[in-house]
Parts: sequence; C-alpha cells; structure tokens
Amino acid sequence: MRLVLLGPPGSGKGTQAARLKEYLQVPHISTGDLLRAEVAAGSPLGLQAKEIMARGDFVSDEILLGMLEDRFARPDTANGFILDGYPRNLAQAGALGTLLDKIGQPMDYAVQLEVPADLLVERIAGRAAAEGRDDDTPEVVRNRLDKYTTQTAPVIDYYRQHGQLTVVDGVGTLDEVFSRLIEALSPAKEVG
Repeated sequence: MRLVLLGPPGSGKGTQAARLKEYLQVPHISTGDLLRAEVAAGSPLGLQAKEIMARGDFVSDEILLGMLEDRFARPDTANGFILDGYPRNLAQAGALGTLLDKIGQPMDYAVQLEVPADLLVERIAGRAAAEGRDDDTPEVVRNRLDKYTTQTAPVIDYYRQHGQLTVVDGVGTLDEVFSRLIEALSPAKEVG
C-alpha cells in the first residue's frame, strides 16, 4: 500500500505513521529524515542540498523529488510506503504523482488526519511544555497552522479530485485514531 499522510502539526501523523509502518509492514518515509540522511551520507543529492541549506535557502522540489525517486527504488518499498511531510503544495503533489506513475507505483490513498485547531494548539503546547521548549507559544502555533492550511488546502483538493483522499477523525485515544485509520484503508472503503 502506498499512501500519503496529511495533517497539521500536532495531528498525530508521526505517531500514527509509526504504528501504520508496523501494521502494514512498509517503510515510513519522512522527507525531513530523508533529507538529513542524504546530507549525512554525502550522496550527490545530499551534497547539493547541504550547499543550499548552508546558504539558508530551501531545498528545491527537484532535489527532494530526486531523493524520493532514489528512496522508492530501494527493495523495502516494493510493497508500498507511508509518505510523511511531502507533498506540501500543489506543485509537489503533481510532481509526486508523475514520479509514481513513471516508476509504476501509483498512490493508493492520501489520508488527512482532521483535528480542530484549538485542540492542535493544546496538544502542541503540552508537547512543548513536556520537552521544555518555549518556541511553541499559542501565537506561534496558530501562525504555523495558518500556513499549513493555506499551503495544504490545494493538496487536499488535488487528492480529493483524484478520488484518493480519505479524511480520518484525529481526535481520541491513539488506539481509537489508529482503528479509524485501519478502517479507512481497508479495500472496501470508498474514498474521495
């Protein structure tokens, strides 16, 4: 199964992706982790990315897509993957679809974890307090959520128009949300 997990900060994407990885027996591919690993390994794309990041610039979609193409070529993705952190905008969604078609691994689902903004702010504030971070104030969190919503709304619509989107209620215990995810990913589930 090949799927993209969508959801704002605090929605539980990372936690649920780790559980889905075990359940589905496919790798969880976080583009942030992938980027850091490629830079650390000194791969050609990693070296390009390192130079760009050293200037304080964002790594281009082309480099990220190249890293994803290399990652998808590894044997552990033969039965699928869980993609987290990409695509973040409409151009990336289109490029990802083109890449997956090219390598013969079309996307099965895009799953959006839906959580009310007030609860997201509460979750992130709790996480920040537990980790001793002072950069996750409610104002900063709301700003990040606004940016996420602005950038990601077109991606959600893209997958909805392609009949690949399913929305899962991300409120509840970890087990409740995980059960909803499994149900949403069952072959009999209607998406779109």
